[in-house]
Parts: sequence; structure tokens; C-alpha cells
Amino acid sequence: MSVRTRVKSIQDIMRQDTGVDGDAQRISQLCWMFFLKIIDDQDQELELLRDDYRSPIPRRLQWRAWAADAEGITGEELLDFVNGDLFPTLKKLAVTSAPGDRRRVVRDVFEDAYNYMKSGQLMRQVANKIDAIDFNDLRQRQHFGDIYEQILNDLQSAGNAGEYYTPRAVTAFMTDRIDPRPGEILLDPSCGTGGFLTGAIDHMRKHYVKKPEHEETMQTALRAVEKKQLPHMLCVTNMLLHGIEDPSFVRHDNTLARPYISYGQGDRVDIVLTNPPFGGREEDGIESNFPAHFRTRETADLFLALIIRLLKPGGRAAVVLPDGTLFGEGVKTRLKEHLLEECNLHTIVRLPNSVFKPYASIGTNLLFFEKGTPTQEVWFWEHRVPEGQKAYSMTRPIRVEHLSDCVAWWGGAGREGREEGPQAWKVGIDEIKARGYNLDIKNPHRVEDDLGDPEALLAELDAAERETASLRAQLKEVLAEALLR
Repeated sequence: MSVRTRVKSIQDIMRQDTGVDGDAQRISQLCWMFFLKIIDDQDQELELLRDDYRSPIPRRLQWRAWAADAEGITGEELLDFVNGDLFPTLKKLAVTSAPGDRRRVVRDVFEDAYNYMKSGQLMRQVANKIDAIDFNDLRQRQHFGDIYEQILNDLQSAGNAGEYYTPRAVTAFMTDRIDPRPGEILLDPSCGTGGFLTGAIDHMRKHYVKKPEHEETMQTALRAVEKKQLPHMLCVTNMLLHGIEDPSFVRHDNTLARPYISYGQGDRVDIVLTNPPFGGREEDGIESNFPAHFRTRETADLFLALIIRLLKPGGRAAVVLPDGTLFGEGVKTRLKEHLLEECNLHTIVRLPNSVFKPYASIGTNLLFFEKGTPTQEVWFWEHRVPEGQKAYSMTRPIRVEHLSDCVAWWGGAGREGREEGPQAWKVGIDEIKARGYNLDIKNPHRVEDDLGDPEALLAELDAAERETASLRAQLKEVLAEALLR
């Protein structure tokens, strides 16, 4: 049985359980069980490689102890064990601050997790299906990576998945342009399910990781934070699947809840890669963590202010932001002025509305900037949907090759050799200031659609309004006659 078929059969079993209601609960249930199997497979491999290795999970709670035996405990006995021993113990694991303490990973995953299943017999069936996957088998692990993507896609019906989903093509493009290297401290302050982290890991392994010490240097320089429990659990599981031994760097927290001023030199990073939630509003009091001139409840704006502060001099960032950030006024204007003074905002890639469908259908932009020198000019690149396709969709999403023309235009290491063209233009800082820091600058090379002569359009509008008024009057007469009868 293929891994894909196996996962589908697991979901079908869960649909029979009265306690699991909807995709979000089904995915959450699936993830904590997969997590225990994945970490147990990893533990067994580490036990063979290191004489002093000890699993972070007490022996009786390890997957191999209670789930691996197909004829093992089931029914009420299994439910009592999971609800009365497994969850309470793992939620309260004693942890240390020592790096590499995998108990922290386990505790953080189970801290807000919940067992939704009410049938011990069905849970036994699920455990047996999961146990058949060997996560130490590289082929099965790689195939499961595709399944994992499918699980993330399933989140579209589980709520606001757009809050933590970025198309893989976009994360790969942004990572490639930023070009992270082992040892550079890389942060995603709103990491969702870990798309940017896996993109960075894959990029570094492909280009720079040649020795075991390179791998270790890379892993110890990763940083991430996720506020919500389900994407946090998915992210940690994602890291384990990507061979990250200690994913405790993925903190279950709200980056914005800490006072802006308290982020000091020790918190500075070399790289920020992120897609902060936008369109959302932060809870009361969060904005008071920020200086008065940056205070807002708009999540994306607060993240932008914090990212600028967190970058080291010479640090670089690639951030997904909505059109509203580019043309917005008030706090948004002050933020853009601050960004352009503190950083070199060298490139804005403008994406069509359909890139994030079905999760969101608003215009988005990829902002690339480096801290330390003020902006002198901003280059814009307008990405277009491929010919023969009206928009991106779930069945025809954006792919890495769709962005190859932008990669070809980008230029060398210093972005030298860029030229203006049908999709590329640049704007100087003086013009941006004259526009009141409005960065919503349209492509000057694009011929706008001919919408017709304004006077003729107004005449048509007047005629339509007169016809509407006449019809309204006739309707009133009909209703008045009806009431008099």
C-alpha cells in the first residue's frame, strides 16, 4: 500500500469516529500520532548511532511500547492510557534550557494538543496503519513529504489556512533570491507550518552543506515562532521529517507579544524569510508593545516594524505583504518611511491576486530589503500569469518555473545588469517621497485596457439611472394599488 493510499485510509477511519469533527480536528489528531511515530523512528536510529542517547519520551509512552503491536491494547484500555497517562505526562515533561533537549520539543507539541477520538477500536486501526510507515526509510520519508503537502492543502476547509500557507513556488523563489548559508541566523517570526524553513534547509543542503559540520552549523542557526497550536505542531513534525534533530527552535509563542524595545543586540538575525498574517487584527494590548508612531492592530504592519528592528546591519529580508501596505496611509506611511531610511528596499515583486487562491484573493507583493543603507531607488517586477491561463487556482497553481523570467532578470550578486522592460521598472527615492511614500506604483509599460470614453460612459450611467427611477415609480404605483384593494 502506498503512503498516499495509507493516509487516505487513515482519514476514512477517523471519519467514523464521533469525536472527530471536521478537517481541523482530523488533521490535529493525525499529526500528534504521526509525530510520536516519527520521533520514535528517529530515536531508534539515534540509539544505534550514539551510545549515550536517551529518548525524550518515557519508555512506557514510546510509540514502540504501546502502538507498534498490531494486537496490542485497544478499546477502553487504549483510550484510558492515552487520555489518562500519555497526554498528562507529555504535557508536563520536565525540560532543561540545555540546547538539544528534545523533551522541550515533545512538551511544546503536546501542550495544547488534544485526543479527539472516542473509539479505542478505531484508534487501534489508525495506529496500525501509521505503524506500517517506516520514517527511517528515505524513500518512504520523501514520499510522505508529498503527503504532508496534501495535508496542508486540506487545511483550506479547516479555517483560515491562508494565515499559514504560502505556495511552495513562492517560498522557493524567495529563498533562492536571499541565498541563505549555514551559520547565518535565519528567522521566520510567523512560521506557520514551516514552508520557508524547509525551503531554506533544502537550499542550503543543495548548495552549501558538504560536511557533517556544515549540517550542524545550519541547524543551530535556525529560529522560528508560531502562535497557533495546529500549525506549530505541523511545523515541528515537518522539521523532523526534514532530518532536523532538535526542532525546539520552533517556539510556540506570539512574536508580537514581547515589547519591541526589549529586542536587543542578542536577538538580531542575518536573515528574515516570512509571510506574516495579514488582514488580521491583533488582540487588545499587543500594539502597546510598540512605539507610539508604529501602533496599530494590523498584524502585518507590526511584523514589518519588528523585522526592521531584528535585522543586523547588513542583514537581509524577503517578506510577503499585501497591496494595502504599499498604498496605505497613517501608520503605514510612517512604517514605509522608516523602512526606506533604515534599509535598502531594492526590489518589489508584484504578484497577481490569484497566487494565494483559494486561501486569499488579494494582491500580494514580495519585498526584498537589506538593512544598513537607505534606499536610493526601488526596482519593481510585475509577475504575470502564464499565457493561456486566466488565473492561478488549486488545480493550476503557481510553479517555480513561472518565476524563472524574474530570476533571469534579477542580475548578479549585486543585482547588476538589471534593465527596464515590459515587466520591470525602477523609481527613485525622490519620486517616492513626492508620492507620500505610496509604493503602489503601477507598471508604466503596461497599456491599460481601453474602458471607453468617459463622457460616453457617464451618459450611459445617466440613462441607466433614469430607467431605474422610472421602474421604481411604476413599482410604487403597483404596490399602492394592491394595498388599496
